[in-house]
Amino acid sequence: MLLRLLSSASRAIAAKPHPLQTLAAAAAGATSTTRKLAAMAGNREAFRVAVGNTLERRLFYVPSFKIYGGVAGLYDYGPPGCAVKANVLAFWRQHFVLEEGMLEVDCPCVTPEVVLKASGHVEKFTDLMVKDEKTGSCYRADHLLKDFCKEKLENDNTLSPQKVEELNHILAVLDDLSAEQSGTKIKEYGIAAPDTKNPLSDPYPFNLMFQTSIGPSGLSAGYMRPETAQGIFVNFKDLYYYNGNKLPFAAAQIGQAFRNEISPRQGLLRVREFTLAEIEHFVDPEDKSHPKFCDVSDLEFLMFPREDQLTGRSATRLRLGEAVSEGTVKNETLGFFIGRVYLFLTQLGIDKDRLRFRQHLPNEMAHYAADCWDAEIECSYGWIECVGIADRSAYDLRAHSDKSGVPLEAHEKFAEPREVEKLVITPSKELGLAFKGDQKMVLEALEAMGETEALGMKAALESKGDVDFKVCTLGKDVTIKRNMVSINMEKKKEHQRKFTPSVIEPSFGIGRIIYCLFEHCFYQRTGKTDDEQLNVFRFPPLVAPIKCTVFPLVKVEKFDVVAKKISKALTTAGISHIIDITGTSIGKRYARTDEIGVPLAITVDSTTSVTVRDRDSKDQIRVEVEEVASVVKEVTDGQSTWADIMWRYPAHTALATDEEEASET
Repeated sequence: MLLRLLSSASRAIAAKPHPLQTLAAAAAGATSTTRKLAAMAGNREAFRVAVGNTLERRLFYVPSFKIYGGVAGLYDYGPPGCAVKANVLAFWRQHFVLEEGMLEVDCPCVTPEVVLKASGHVEKFTDLMVKDEKTGSCYRADHLLKDFCKEKLENDNTLSPQKVEELNHILAVLDDLSAEQSGTKIKEYGIAAPDTKNPLSDPYPFNLMFQTSIGPSGLSAGYMRPETAQGIFVNFKDLYYYNGNKLPFAAAQIGQAFRNEISPRQGLLRVREFTLAEIEHFVDPEDKSHPKFCDVSDLEFLMFPREDQLTGRSATRLRLGEAVSEGTVKNETLGFFIGRVYLFLTQLGIDKDRLRFRQHLPNEMAHYAADCWDAEIECSYGWIECVGIADRSAYDLRAHSDKSGVPLEAHEKFAEPREVEKLVITPSKELGLAFKGDQKMVLEALEAMGETEALGMKAALESKGDVDFKVCTLGKDVTIKRNMVSINMEKKKEHQRKFTPSVIEPSFGIGRIIYCLFEHCFYQRTGKTDDEQLNVFRFPPLVAPIKCTVFPLVKVEKFDVVAKKISKALTTAGISHIIDITGTSIGKRYARTDEIGVPLAITVDSTTSVTVRDRDSKDQIRVEVEEVASVVKEVTDGQSTWADIMWRYPAHTALATDEEEASET
């Protein structure tokens, strides 16, 4: 990457030095650009506005339904945005699905209510909301508290040490605050509606799912899925069979998800419809090693373990292998996916110095989770969670097994039978007489008990004669009597072991990754005058929306013929490109394509050879017309760097100098 970005600004054909010798000169030439970028980054708001204006003007994305005033939290991707997104998803498939041999599925967006009841979304997928008591405008309670605390900590120099500690504590436990606690703090701090300063209602839970009905009767309730994972979990049994009844295996899905956000903000970072790419890696809970962990164990990057967060330390660079061996990351499979996510993001173009992996604090962890890490990317909005990597234990499959009555289990066959002590629950005829049509559900609930719970019930029955027992599928407690069931530990010979697999889940917010990529790739350089700034997206060829452009230097028929010939060769090679035969100056055409991140430009200034220009260094080489498509393919496919290409081909005096290039407004 460094060689591609910093190759020399000029090179004598006769001397032809190796590219490594040009790094110092290139770095010196980039100093003014670096200073300007640093100054802009220092003013996050100005930088964000510059990026956002460029993205909208060049139609990477725009607010949806703009001619009707738009709808908060909904955006349309334009042609270059669609191309970037397609390239990101194509690389995701290659990096994960193909290289790791995953099973890809595609499930419906509309999900029956029973599925999301089993997963807990109907009951718990909520945020606390407050309303402006006069206008009815809605706000997230935690956002208002977070904004208030941050503003005070950053701008109020009169705060006492006790108040600083209190506000930091509120920020640390925001996710744990109940509706009553949030409301108390909002009143105590005098927080009003941001737009009108009107008083706010008490906080109350708001379910973030879009509800719908399936079919014309309206009797079958459903929701637009808030995540893609549940479609994989409910298909586990068939996927396990498809995989030859073998573990481990992973299933993957790319698709739309929907969340009815209370107050969407921050552009693509918080929206109501978005693309998720999720992996569910099913593994034996007794063996979470990974055969390919050694491939990523030597990676070193910023990690932020919970101990460092709780003691006020910053993220530090850790070697992944050490993090796993020391127990900071709980197992090899989780560590393997953390490493693969790091490689995926950095190869897309995310700056490794603005990428960290943060471990969830205890108050963020679900009760069933073994360990959770977020890949967070720093942008002008701060550190943004873009990928979650969680060891969810066996919670999801057990929840759907309990609700559906279909066992979602795996098995391990033994080479020799093993004698084991097993819990055996045997119903008597009195159970059937007592519960009649509900007998099956009661028995399934009894058989689903763990050993500790079952032996506790046995002791209670022997001492008291009956016990209350909750049957989730009936939604009520029932009374189990001593004569209805026998509970014993018996020795049995087993030929196989049945178990519910654990799930390691990497979940990717594609829109968030893309927005952070836009910011990390954006920079400005001086145009025709010192006051003029030209916008550039430094996309790696892997994700660039268009790989190259073809420009006849002047509008004459012989150059147009050559341009069309090159275009045909590029199409045959599968290289996305545009051909620009307008009479605009070459400098303006370069600037126009730099602004949408096109890595290479081919200028037709002869019928036998052409000029190929690199976007970032602006270096140019001469290439024969017959070779140019293969040269472009080498660079855009990642087979060679621009520095490699410059070593092989003669340098060319720039057709348009830096000072002559000017953006077209």
